[in-house]
Amino acid sequence: MARAEKNVYRCQACGHKSPKWLGRCPECGEWNTLAEEREAPKRASAPSVFSVPEPLSKIHSAAGGRTSTGMGELDRILGGGVVMGSVVLVGGDPGIGKSTILLQAASKMPGPALYVSAEESAEQIKARAERLGIDEGPIVVLTEISLEHILAEARSLNPAALIVDSIQTVYTEDLSGAPGSVGQVRESAAKLMRFAKTTGVPVFIVGHVTKEGMIAGPRVLEHIVDTVLYFEGHKGQTFRILRAVKNRFGSTNEIGVFEMTDAGLAEVENPSELFLAERPVNVSGSVVAASMEGTRPLLVELQALVSPSTYSVSRRSSLGIDFQRVGMILAVLEKVAGVHLAATDVFLNVVGGLKIEEPALDLAVCASVVSSLREKPVPPETFTFGEIGLSGEVRAVNHAEARLKEASKIGLKKAVIPRGNLEKLKSKACGLEITGVKDVHEAIEALFD
Repeated sequence: MARAEKNVYRCQACGHKSPKWLGRCPECGEWNTLAEEREAPKRASAPSVFSVPEPLSKIHSAAGGRTSTGMGELDRILGGGVVMGSVVLVGGDPGIGKSTILLQAASKMPGPALYVSAEESAEQIKARAERLGIDEGPIVVLTEISLEHILAEARSLNPAALIVDSIQTVYTEDLSGAPGSVGQVRESAAKLMRFAKTTGVPVFIVGHVTKEGMIAGPRVLEHIVDTVLYFEGHKGQTFRILRAVKNRFGSTNEIGVFEMTDAGLAEVENPSELFLAERPVNVSGSVVAASMEGTRPLLVELQALVSPSTYSVSRRSSLGIDFQRVGMILAVLEKVAGVHLAATDVFLNVVGGLKIEEPALDLAVCASVVSSLREKPVPPETFTFGEIGLSGEVRAVNHAEARLKEASKIGLKKAVIPRGNLEKLKSKACGLEITGVKDVHEAIEALFD
């Protein structure tokens, strides 16, 4: 006899289950995250089919089973195209372009794609498609929130791709909780994963983002899917950055740059020119830095503002760069280079809303801070990159030639780089005046001589 339904409480943050309500989750320690759910009685299931061990040498590789989405930037992030039978989670702030980019990709698929909208009506999808100029594309629209009905239609249609917008608004009949609850989100994602693996149809899932910047629902959702893509940028800005934070079939260092236009998201083939288009000339505190995002060199503008502090404790703030690393560089400047910053407020910003995590930005941070403090601009055609150690040495970074070629392409003339990179350059015919430095003293002299 099947057991009766009972109520349980599940943590919205980590998925921990408790028989009673608690103010604080005993697993992750978060407050007020336990929500009530009703567990349905277990149903009789078919006998399980178990797999058997198989030698690795006899297993056929599935490499090469990729399909282009028709968008070069999206293919770059996915590792060369979408893998058949994979599940891709796309997250981002409301209105940033999640539905737009998936609708554009669906219109360029090699076959009809099934676009499931659990939030908008078919008329709203049609209006957006007309605005994007893709209303004649091979897209099949289904407005449904029942996951069982969605999967039944997908099996009968066998589409080129299945897009579910969004995972928080669909529900499975196997659970009695409301759509968007922890159990519903997790079980729905698991069923979509099983569908993708058994049919070979790639599945794209849209996930909402909370105020803390995480995809709503349990964190286990990110472990279920194969790829997690996050949109970065602000709705008030014209460009968007799509970054892979998890990818079982490719690199997680790649980014795609798009520009929001009246006709949807347009791919930006040369993002360096976009990020430097409005750079002020002969202004102190502004420095061009050469960064790498995966295999793509990217030139960005780093700005610093150093002003006398009006508080007893100096303020430090950074946007787009690790705050702890900025504090380390300021300490090196204070002790090793003799740059006095104790009585000043320091503010740093990577222009354009980018987030740069690699240490090659250290030398640019140093240059921008000194430039703002001394009110002396860095020459507008000069750029720099390099990692700074705690003793003030400037260390070599990878992909130096790619950074130099990208800077030469957009018209920069002078580079200040680590001496270790200069000695290892295979080709110096980039049309650049390259200066190699071994420590922060030499770097400051080379930049402000």
